[in-house]
Amino acid sequence: MKKSRFTEGQIIKILNEQKAGKKIADICREHGISQPTFYGWRTKYGGLELNQLKKIKEMEAELAQYKKIIAEQTLHITVLDDVIEKKL
Repeated sequence: MKKSRFTEGQIIKILNEQKAGKKIADICREHGISQPTFYGWRTKYGGLELNQLKKIKEMEAELAQYKKIIAEQTLHITVLDDVIEKKL
């Protein structure tokens, strides 16, 4: 997937311009984006504030750590089960 040239914070600021009353066509022209891109961003980030986005990112990072821990523990359990079966 192509990486956006805009950060998520910038995207939220662009979306807030529309909430302030600016026309979507003007916003798109000013920032050099297409209207489908704007609507996609609005679907994904609509209603979010910058602090909420930061909190979501922190939670996703924490979840990734937990998933890694679970995967490691599952591997250890599987190895131990194999060792026990071989001894019997």
